[in-house]
Amino acid sequence: MTTSLYLATADRMLSSVIRGTRGAWPRACAWLLCHELEAAMDRYWARVCPEIGRTRVQRPKLLLLAHYAGPDLGRRASYLWWALSRAGHHHHYELGVTAAELTRLRTELLDLVALLDHSEAPTC
Repeated sequence: MTTSLYLATADRMLSSVIRGTRGAWPRACAWLLCHELEAAMDRYWARVCPEIGRTRVQRPKLLLLAHYAGPDLGRRASYLWWALSRAGHHHHYELGVTAAELTRLRTELLDLVALLDHSEAPTC
């Protein structure tokens, strides 16, 4: 698997201080990881069912993933997309996501991307 620009930039945010990102880097990192997940799903759908892949909305792609790739993979992708989306939004009433939580989500993302890129699925 080659490292995408999304993942490389998220890795840079997790490993070093980037000038001008104080306070905003955790949300930016979460969105970059979320974009990487969406790109992996787009690659999966382009291979398995291009009609679904042409949809711009992510929610139908997530819902159909359980049917095509299996319920476990569908659940994992839905949870990860939810967690990254939630981490990307600012909530006044709770603490932001930490570097350790983003690192755990990144690890889950890499596992999921590998499964999506190599999973066998029936074509539609």
